[in-house]
Amino acid sequence: MTFPNPPASTRRLPRRLAACLLVLLAIVPAAHAVQSQRMVFEDLGFRVIRVDLRADNLELHWKDGSGQPFGDIESLRAWGQSRGRHLAFATNAGIYDHKFAPLGLYVEDGRQRVPLNLARGNPASGNFSLLPNGVFAIDAQGKAHVMTSEAWKSAAMPTPRLATQSGPMLLIDGSVNPAFTDASESMKWRSGVCAVSGDEVVFAVSESPVNFHAFARLFRDRLQCRDALFLDGTISQAYIDGQGYAGAPAFMLKPYAGMFAVFDKAP
Repeated sequence: MTFPNPPASTRRLPRRLAACLLVLLAIVPAAHAVQSQRMVFEDLGFRVIRVDLRADNLELHWKDGSGQPFGDIESLRAWGQSRGRHLAFATNAGIYDHKFAPLGLYVEDGRQRVPLNLARGNPASGNFSLLPNGVFAIDAQGKAHVMTSEAWKSAAMPTPRLATQSGPMLLIDGSVNPAFTDASESMKWRSGVCAVSGDEVVFAVSESPVNFHAFARLFRDRLQCRDALFLDGTISQAYIDGQGYAGAPAFMLKPYAGMFAVFDKAP
């Protein structure tokens, strides 16, 4: 028994479907491991971003190739776009001085640009002088670390791939920094970072003003961190591709020094 040939329009259907799939794949951004979620903790909103270092390359950027500071996330995004790189996530990387240079240790691409700063009690340093301050780093093997600045000095670790010094520490070995008080009325937008493990980094930025103690409890009680570092306050924002900005309102912003970034891998 023979069957008639199917109509030409039917025979062409698989090719049409294949063409549509190719178009869809072309417009979908490259997959990345950055995960973002809004979290409510003690009636306050936070944006929490998780970076899996086994899948994504967390970078640190301060200046462009000409030596000019990027200053803001939009400039960093435009720089990446000009190089065919799509920005998935970015946030400011720590406290800086009046010359818009990192106030403490700053290592980018394995090159130390600012040394460890162990100066104590300088009121001009703001929150950086609220001790202990600390270091967040990704070592040469790609593992994440958060520790006090004194512990970093004592560890005498080889030059990491990236590092930023900021402060104060939010959590130290599972305990809230004893300099914080639960009833503090110092309410500001704040950002911070911890290493849940050597392979997973968690950033958080508040969506409204919060005091240090409550912010530290977020890292301890909800994010399951043992050591966490305050990055900055008042001006802190995080950019997440497809979701926009979270953190301080635009009118509060000032130029940044270092910025963390994850760019999507090239397809």
